Amino acid sequence: MDFLQTLTAQYSSYETYLIIFEVVAVFFGLLSVFFSIKQNIWVYPTGIISTVLFIYIMYVFGLLGDMLINVYYTVMSVYGWILWSKHSDDNIHVQVKTANKKDWQIGSVLFLGSLIFVGLVYYFKPYIDNQFSMNGVRLGLYHLDWANYTDIITTSLFLVGMFFMAKRNIENWIFWIVADFICIPMMVYKGLGITAIQYIIFTAMAIIGYLEWKKSLARN
Repeated sequence: MDFLQTLTAQYSSYETYLIIFEVVAVFFGLLSVFFSIKQNIWVYPTGIISTVLFIYIMYVFGLLGDMLINVYYTVMSVYGWILWSKHSDDNIHVQVKTANKKDWQIGSVLFLGSLIFVGLVYYFKPYIDNQFSMNGVRLGLYHLDWANYTDIITTSLFLVGMFFMAKRNIENWIFWIVADFICIPMMVYKGLGITAIQYIIFTAMAIIGYLEWKKSLARN
């Protein structure tokens, strides 16, 4: 009951169109994860709708890391769509595999690079918020709260997860499970209750996805 009251209070001050955007983005996000579990190429077109909407939503709520990761999601969705199309026998479903040494090397570089890049974005955030003017601006990370620091970490985890998914690596689910779970309290704190519920469902679906891909891998 307390959660529902908090959720209602949070959304009472939001513009109606933002609530609609968030609901639509969550719906297509869940649909995308469902298709991913089924190793179905429709994971990408449905995911693109969700990520494009979340780019705008995260920008409005000041979550720069999540905004950037959704830009990356959109680009990687196009890349993954192309890769999955090439490895699909029926133009819908694909075979899954485990990550090789090169995949892990690239994933490590993506993770560390993301930590640095998103950290720098937050470092320069006062300058960005001041319409790219240095007048009265003090650069640094002094303005960050725990949710912003968490945002930097989850952004990096999601980055690797998306890359591994495009490569059809079963390990992608491990990154989704960890990052989705971490995002739940962060979204509640930021006032995005519907998105927090989405991440609860995402965590459960990611666990199911890992188990389903593991079965598929054993069969193949």
